[in-house]
This record gives sequence, C-alpha cells and structure tokens, in this order.
Amino acid sequence: MSDTYFYDPAAGHGLPHDPFKAIVAPRLIGWISSRSPEGVLNLAPYSFFGAFSSFPSIIGFSSEGRKDSIANIEATGEFVWNLASRPLAEQMNRSSAPVAADVDEFALSGLTPAPGRNVAVPHVAESPAALECKLLQVIRLHTLDGTPMDNWLALGQVVGVHIQQRFLKDGLFDTHGAQPIMRAGYRADYAQIGEMFQMVRPKA
Repeated sequence: MSDTYFYDPAAGHGLPHDPFKAIVAPRLIGWISSRSPEGVLNLAPYSFFGAFSSFPSIIGFSSEGRKDSIANIEATGEFVWNLASRPLAEQMNRSSAPVAADVDEFALSGLTPAPGRNVAVPHVAESPAALECKLLQVIRLHTLDGTPMDNWLALGQVVGVHIQQRFLKDGLFDTHGAQPIMRAGYRADYAQIGEMFQMVRPKA
C-alpha cells in the first residue's frame, strides 16, 4: 500500500471533504473594505488572499462569485486590506454575513471606520494594520479549457500603510503581537501564529 494518497481533481477526491483548502493553509484573510459609488461602506473577509510583489507592494484577493467588494472596487478603483486579528475574530466573522448590498458591515460588526489618507475608503480603526490600495486590475479566472469561472481576482498596489504604534517594536512590525488569524482547513477552521523562528537566506 502506498504511503501517498493521490487523486485527480477532475475525477473527485473520494474523501469526506475536499482537502484543497486544508492543504493550502494557513492563509492570511483578505479582510477587504470598499465603498460603493453611492457611498455605502462594505467590509468582507476572503479566504483566498496573498501578497505578490514588494517593489511596488502588490496584494490581491479572489472572490468566489461576483460579490459587492468586486463591484465596488471596479467602480471606484480603491480598496483597503485590514489585518484580521484574534481579538477581532468575532467581528470579522460577523462581517461575512450574506447581507444586502446597502448594509454597512462596519456598523453590522460594531467596528469603527477610520478615514483613508490616500484613498476614499476607510479602514478598520481597531485593526493592528491596514493597507490602502489602488486597483491595478480585476481578472476573471478561467479553467484549462478556457471556460470563464465565477471567480474574480482583484490586484491592487499599496499606496498607504496604517500601523498601530503599539505594534511597532524598535521600528519593526510585531507580527506575533498583532495576533493575525488565518484560514486553516475546512469551513470553520482558523489558526493563529504560534512559535516563530528565523532562518537567514543563503548567499550565492
């Protein structure tokens, strides 16, 4: 018997639940704030999120379904990523509720919208850090055979960074102290940073 379980996704995984999201984990949460053209604030968490460049800084998130965040960002060209921390976990979860487009998730979640500096979109005042972004592009994802999917990738360039002073230690952002939470596994599974260690990249 092989020590490895293999499956072809096209044929099905044959397991009680699809393991894909549990394997590609943990993942920082794309807690995205946006503003509709009419001025309605939106705040929503996305499981698929990442950083793609550092010079300039570029981040992105993918929405399964064309949700309010994508519509707002395409219309206004701006969004903000907010760091979802352990103390804010319940509010982050509340902001994921499937509510109508005219509902302000800041108010729904009991969070404070802090004004942006370089964008007209507010960030979560209670969050340890936030990244203001200008939209670079929204990409509709396609399958191998070219079939358009109901998945939308938004990429933005960071144009402003907010950091709560208490999370700066000797000029360095205290990642461990900020207690970021991450998606880790199946529908209800989350993780937070435990022990950290350092490794110096080898020189050529």
